[in-house]
Amino acid sequence: MSHYPARAVVDLAAIRANVAALADHARAAAVLAVVKADAYGHGLVPSARAALAGGATWLGTAQVSEALALRAAGIEAPVLAWLYAPGAPLAEAVGAGVDLSVAAPWALEEVLAGARATGRTARVHVKVDTGLGRNGVMPGELGALVDAALRAEAEGVCRVVGLWSHLAWADAPDHPTVRRQAEVFADAVRLVEGMGARLEVRHLANSAATLTDPSVHLDLVRPGLAVYGLSPVPQLGGPEDYGLVPAMRVEAELALVKEVDVGQGVSYAHAYTTTERTVLGVVPLGYGDGVPRHASGDDTVPGGPLQVGGRRLGVAGRVCMDQVVVDLGPGATETAGDTVVLFGPGRDGEPTAEDWARAAGTISYEIVTRLGARVPRTYVGEAP
Repeated sequence: MSHYPARAVVDLAAIRANVAALADHARAAAVLAVVKADAYGHGLVPSARAALAGGATWLGTAQVSEALALRAAGIEAPVLAWLYAPGAPLAEAVGAGVDLSVAAPWALEEVLAGARATGRTARVHVKVDTGLGRNGVMPGELGALVDAALRAEAEGVCRVVGLWSHLAWADAPDHPTVRRQAEVFADAVRLVEGMGARLEVRHLANSAATLTDPSVHLDLVRPGLAVYGLSPVPQLGGPEDYGLVPAMRVEAELALVKEVDVGQGVSYAHAYTTTERTVLGVVPLGYGDGVPRHASGDDTVPGGPLQVGGRRLGVAGRVCMDQVVVDLGPGATETAGDTVVLFGPGRDGEPTAEDWARAAGTISYEIVTRLGARVPRTYVGEAP
């Protein structure tokens, strides 16, 4: 795309520094940087390289296609992919040296078939459901799955290198489910190792647990959101409290500025009406670009926050597919082409992704990952 009146500026130096800070939190545990969902909207390959430069020794993706894209880009670090359905290109993944998660007998069978097709030994991480109730084999079925994997290991078809799980309530470190899941996981480790598995890594901690609960760091931590400088526990502390810096700044250029009379309805359904003669600005970003429609404003509540000319304003009226409107105020001097900041690190007074999350009634994870593909990503802070 040769021109777009908005951009997401991604600071790769911030990603490197965030991973280094996470490595400090992780202490003896290695760091797997999660780069799923196009690196939480920041760009898969540039972010992965920055994370490795910052000290991550593993990368993690949800989809197999994401892992293969990393390999196609020449990234040789260990990569774990964990979410797929029957028929996924597992032979290609095994051939590319991608570690694969297994959470069900059918998945193990397809991984083993892929290994036999390529003649390479598959590296398997068994995922156990310790209480999240999502992906993973139930503890009562773990032994049978591991037994089948170890029989294949004896044939040289696979190697059981990891056991892992995911926490349901890591963003509330004192919640009893955290301790309970850690206990279930410890039981699973004893079972699997007692069966003869020679595990390289046991891993349980996500971003929140990496920052708040050293007891579950184990051999490997798997931060995702925190890699990009956002706090997974905003109720406990912001990025600065954990040595993190948000890596993304989203900005646009005003497409139109015009003066309107008092009583002018703004955007669809006139949810917002001007109370005085004022100046309106049109910002060429909308829900087609990932701006949450839930962050629309009305006559009583301002919408999602914007920074214009150093002033903190809000979306006026409904968020549209391609644009939002901002009431710049009487006598505003902005002109078309001037910069509007939706969110950034916040050090210059601009809104943050967390501010937008609160305005939309969601979490910062969604704000950055939903940013549309048509918004160009530009990169600063590249390593020498």
